[in-house]
Amino acid sequence: MAATVALGCALGGVAFAADTVKLGVSIPAATHGFTGGIVWWANQAKAELEKAHPNLKITVKTASGAPEQANQLQDLVTVTKIDSLVIFPFESAALTQPVLQAKKKNVYVTVVDRGLTDPSAQDAYIAGDNTAFGRIPAEYIAKKYNGKANIVALRGIPTTLDNERWEAFTGVLKQYPDIKILDGKYANWNRDDAFKVTQDFLTRFKDIDVVWAADDDMAFGVLKAIEQAKRTDIKEVFGGAGSKTMVKTIMDGSNPLIHADVSYSPKFIYDAIKMTAEARLKGDKLPATHIIPSALITKENAKEFYFPDSPY
Repeated sequence: MAATVALGCALGGVAFAADTVKLGVSIPAATHGFTGGIVWWANQAKAELEKAHPNLKITVKTASGAPEQANQLQDLVTVTKIDSLVIFPFESAALTQPVLQAKKKNVYVTVVDRGLTDPSAQDAYIAGDNTAFGRIPAEYIAKKYNGKANIVALRGIPTTLDNERWEAFTGVLKQYPDIKILDGKYANWNRDDAFKVTQDFLTRFKDIDVVWAADDDMAFGVLKAIEQAKRTDIKEVFGGAGSKTMVKTIMDGSNPLIHADVSYSPKFIYDAIKMTAEARLKGDKLPATHIIPSALITKENAKEFYFPDSPY
């Protein structure tokens, strides 16, 4: 690749502006609402950035599982011959070595959202605030229920991201001895899995105040299970990510179990692609870590988080 010297932050001490950048984007397939938003925003970034930068070529690959994503990553490096990568790992542990192999072949790596188990495999990490994603609902529940409640919790897929959220959530609630987390189980950020996990919770626990669904798609699976079981003891289901359907429900007050949510927009994949592409075109590198803040969404501020034209 031809290069010219440019001013700015240096890669390896000297800055080079690339004549062309071949950027690979590796993301999960649109298997549920949030990843649907990821795919939509990734393709938005490709269309807008390639139009703005004729010397930028972006290849977007979607995978339905970690093995497929690892294979696609190998193809991006060996066949497409990318020099830069933005990856949203399907799973942290399974993708760490494949990403590390790409980095060893001089591919600049930006990891998004779900971190790797070995951070040395990446050049930059961009994510929502996963600590706040777990901390905010815990603080909200503790305050609203005066430090006394029975909670069941649904977790996502085993990833560093999920661990951060869970540790933040349980860390806050440890300060409230009268708040009991009856159980927490993985439901894979999947509506059907959440329905099944909730059915199990409802069978085992006869007194539940709050369900922390930790994801809006999972929250809808939880609501369906509660409705079918005709349980009336549950006061609230708290999802997560600020999907437009959930935010509209909060705005309208249309479900008595939904009162609040926490923001975590899939638009961060757009931001990550844009930041990486523009930095690479200049020969710059990104800050090692860039965290996008999360916020509590209630009826009072829901309009600020409602984007009716977005897919999620």
